Amino acid sequence: MMKVRRNIRMSSQSKSHPGRVLAMLPAMIAMLFAFATLAAAQDQPAPKWELYGGYSYLYPNADLHGQLPGALLPLPGTNLESNPRGAGASITYDFNNWFGLTLDTSTHWGSGEKTLGRRIDDAAFSNLSFGPKVTFRHEHFSPFLEVLVGDHRLMPDAFHDIDKLGVMLGGGIDVNLSRHVALRLIRADFVTSSYRYAPSGVPTTDLRGVRLQAGLNFMFGGEAPRVPPTAACSLQPTEVFAGESVTATASGSGFNPRRTVNYSWNGTGVKVAGSDASTQIDTTGLQPGSYAVTANLNDGSKHGFASCSARFTVKEPHPPVISCSANPASVRTGGTSTINSNASSPDGRRLAYSYSATAGEISGTGDTATLNTRDARPGHITVTCNVNDDRNPPLAASSTTIVNVEPPPPPPPAPEIKQLEARLALHSIYFPTARPTAENPEGGLVDSQAEILKTLAADYMSYLKYKPNAHLILGGHADPRGSEEYNKALTERRVERTKNFLVQHGVPADHFETRSFGKDDQLTVEQTKELIAQNPDLSPADRQQMLNNLQVMVLANNRRVDVTLSTTGQQSTRLYPFNAKDFLALINPKGGEKKPPVKRRTPKR
Repeated sequence: MMKVRRNIRMSSQSKSHPGRVLAMLPAMIAMLFAFATLAAAQDQPAPKWELYGGYSYLYPNADLHGQLPGALLPLPGTNLESNPRGAGASITYDFNNWFGLTLDTSTHWGSGEKTLGRRIDDAAFSNLSFGPKVTFRHEHFSPFLEVLVGDHRLMPDAFHDIDKLGVMLGGGIDVNLSRHVALRLIRADFVTSSYRYAPSGVPTTDLRGVRLQAGLNFMFGGEAPRVPPTAACSLQPTEVFAGESVTATASGSGFNPRRTVNYSWNGTGVKVAGSDASTQIDTTGLQPGSYAVTANLNDGSKHGFASCSARFTVKEPHPPVISCSANPASVRTGGTSTINSNASSPDGRRLAYSYSATAGEISGTGDTATLNTRDARPGHITVTCNVNDDRNPPLAASSTTIVNVEPPPPPPPAPEIKQLEARLALHSIYFPTARPTAENPEGGLVDSQAEILKTLAADYMSYLKYKPNAHLILGGHADPRGSEEYNKALTERRVERTKNFLVQHGVPADHFETRSFGKDDQLTVEQTKELIAQNPDLSPADRQQMLNNLQVMVLANNRRVDVTLSTTGQQSTRLYPFNAKDFLALINPKGGEKKPPVKRRTPKR
């Protein structure tokens, strides 16, 4: 009698179970979704296979309806009791980090207890199901959702076993104990399937219950745990001067390739900005010393963070150094002196030069300058040589040198000046045909003409002591053969050859004026006859022979450079060197042939 009451009490309690369980099921599913949302932002490597085994509890939430064979009436509906005697297992193949397919089985066996001669049905039930599983993996826990479809077998004591197609819908939470083992804290599935144990007039037995499980989940294969990401920083260059730019670069490894890596920069004592893998560091205004730069890399996941640091040095700047000298250190009033600067930068910077002087005029922007003492009074002129490097603002240095300006010598007696001026008139300088050439611009000056120029240079240097502002005017000529362009270039070479020879023998390079006449200002036949007639080195017979070859003589007399003294306007006399040893080379109209057009006679003694 007590067992009957107990069964009745249990039956009444079981009637209230469906509402409570079904009310709890949405809350459980909502909790799974909450965990899934949290885990969805994480990234945990997935195994390839999962093997679960554990305890299973079934609440069928169903009344058993049926009719025994030979019975006239169906049995009254009997409530199927919850069955705590069960075990479950499943195997899952994971295609990726979140999706897999599960093959699931569970069984719940009856108790075998009898009361008042009849068996109490406590939902003996088993299943073999298959379906998708979605897992949201986290480092510590992994919630999952599943839908399983397959064979559901109900095995009541009063009736025969029936297999029907059924559905399980639910999920659970695994707590990760290690990489290969997890505790399945709970697995809750809504179970639905229908069974018929009587003719069509009798209601079906409909399971609308819940299966609860807990156990261990074993994981195999898949990716190895991801190595924490790392970062490396580099700076280029690592040593700079203030104001120079430094490029900072960060590189990361081990980050999730499906995520975007974000960069942030900061520095110690230096401003660093930027959100890219490389950034520029402005060192303007930084004091000498060492500075650190740090990059933080983050891909948005919990462990997707790494940082790195690097240091650069701002060097102590050094100003340039300079020394300068004057050559010559003493000049006459109106003379020039070359100022030479010797500068260097200990830091290897580019340098710019400038000059100033207390008197005279100075010009030049490189490592040499020229001081012109024209209009300067006798005494000392201080020249300052300045050098700046290319920094902003620049570092500078300066040095000085002294140029002594000597007063001009007292004017010589008038007869001596006149004598010098007469000697300076001297002779014009003659050249062989087509000499000097473009290939050999330093050739073409024969020995006899070189001796004339040496005498001219010595006399002119003596004359400068009294007339320091005097200049020599050199005018080049050519015979009428050849084109205008050819003769112009030829006379320029003759003038330049004459000037260079005089400079080599002491005449200042800035004491010349040069003119190239080309085919202009030619000596005529009549002028050539007159020059032959006035030449004191020719005998009457020689003059006649020259006149017999007058055309050759006209050509020879036009291959010359005339010299004019600027202070007096005196011009060199055009006295052809008939007595010179190199006369034949000068007079040859073909330029290089040894056979002369006329035979040279012995001069009259």
